[in-house]
Amino acid sequence: MTIGTRPWHVHYPPEIPTSMTYDEKPLHQYLEESAKNYGEKKALYFLGKELTYNDVYEDTKAFASYLQKLGLEKGDRVSIMLPNCPQSVIAYYAILMAGGIVVQTNPLYMERELEYQLKDSGANMIVCLDVLYPKVANVKANTELDHVIVTGIKDYLPFPKNKIYPFIQRRQYQMLVKPEQTTDTHLWHHMLNESSGQVSPVDINAKEDLALLQYTGGTTGFPKGVMLTHYNLVANTQMSMKWLYKCEPGEESVLAILPFFHVYGMTSVMNLSVMMGNKMILMPKFEPEDVLKVINKQKPTLFPGAPTIYIALLNHPDLKKYDLSSIEACLSGSAPLPVEVQERFEEVTGGKLVEGYGLTETSPVTHSNFIWTNRVSGSIGVPWPDTDAKIFKMEADEEADHGEIGEIAVKGPQVMKGYWKKKEETDQVLSEDGWFRTGDMGYMSDDGYFYVVDRKKDMIIAGGFNIYPREVEEVLYEHEAVQEAVIIGVPDPYRGETVKAFIVKKPGKTVTEEELNEFCRNNMAAFKVPRIYEFRDELPKTAVGKILRRTLVEEEKKKMEDSEPLQSS
Repeated sequence: MTIGTRPWHVHYPPEIPTSMTYDEKPLHQYLEESAKNYGEKKALYFLGKELTYNDVYEDTKAFASYLQKLGLEKGDRVSIMLPNCPQSVIAYYAILMAGGIVVQTNPLYMERELEYQLKDSGANMIVCLDVLYPKVANVKANTELDHVIVTGIKDYLPFPKNKIYPFIQRRQYQMLVKPEQTTDTHLWHHMLNESSGQVSPVDINAKEDLALLQYTGGTTGFPKGVMLTHYNLVANTQMSMKWLYKCEPGEESVLAILPFFHVYGMTSVMNLSVMMGNKMILMPKFEPEDVLKVINKQKPTLFPGAPTIYIALLNHPDLKKYDLSSIEACLSGSAPLPVEVQERFEEVTGGKLVEGYGLTETSPVTHSNFIWTNRVSGSIGVPWPDTDAKIFKMEADEEADHGEIGEIAVKGPQVMKGYWKKKEETDQVLSEDGWFRTGDMGYMSDDGYFYVVDRKKDMIIAGGFNIYPREVEEVLYEHEAVQEAVIIGVPDPYRGETVKAFIVKKPGKTVTEEELNEFCRNNMAAFKVPRIYEFRDELPKTAVGKILRRTLVEEEKKKMEDSEPLQSS
């Protein structure tokens, strides 16, 4: 694609370059630079505890040193299974500093999901929360894990919260886990206290060496490890800085609700904040009232989020009690942003809320609306600097005309190296000349704005989480009463989509919706569990017996259309 075929460039404001030069240095070097430039400025706020950039950097060096003492070598994979807390930031940069590759692991995973990811990545160490330690211990023997590093929320709470928290934890989780320091189990504070803080330098080739294995289903099947280099993540973060050209390094406060185990939160909150020397206001889980209180008190200026987050805040009954006027800019991702939500949130805060687009495979952002100029509601915006995008015709390797719906493809410095140990799957989506086929259907208007209209595959996005039907179906098929199961996404006013299961029972077997719900909750993360079950005698199939998922989707769509009240003229 030549420069003349990038119609979106005419919309760029003068403050955003269409092309940039990106640093070819390790991602963790930005933490060192921010410690030098903003050492005594606040880096993290966590439930009343504040840490400066110097604090974070010193703990990161201590942790990296201990990892090397445990035998971590360049290229070793280390899993992080933590919510947003100081440890998740420190562990992330320490693993990179020590030469390792981060494997972000969702704390909501059940044992089977955790075991799959650990085995596939070959991780030999994991950093986990104390309440998750039993899960890790149960799967450890089936993985390559040599060391488990355990920390707790209380480890970075101020006094007296750190003394009270164990009692809260016991009530909340019906457990109080007290692991002990052993040869293969390591306690967070013990590691920091026993560390020399001396880190052996590791030679990193930013363009070639991996910083991250981020697991995703892509568009179908079991999760795959997306290989992202230091350069991929640095480039996308530096693009973010230019997009937020009105924001001042060292002066912004960023609300960190988006989980760092999701690449969107990792780039748009954590890496961006560290690169700019901004303060992160960490929230380990999303509770609307808690978020409103924190905004009211901590006055964040930046608030990356997802539509479900903004919807929940706008619908809170006590919204008017809180002052949200500190918020200046919000970039929404993970799911389509309803126009009415955008307009109302801007009215409430006085800030700007715009929609963007990206994928795990692209570090993640490829498109966004401009925050302060030339935005188009309903559009995902335009490609970022040095990012090319085009629409391929349906089932063809040919570029579509403007306005014609096809598959969105992107190319740029943020595009992954490929899927971990899955060359065939990589070759299916990533061409030799760098074009990544997203699996999303959309079109480009004459003026260069892009629109997403549908999913090429069957992935469900519920509340910002990617849910892959096959994963849920595999669990349902393990139930002794289930003969056939198929999963689809159905529209949901809050989550965007929700999961519906169609079930055919085995002859002579009985099972209730409640029993299937309990079975699923015991075998998969809660966000994947079907919210709706429909029992049928048979499912629509092709002549060769393949279940026609699309037929069920169309049936649901028609059912919803028929149930909508007629508009009177």
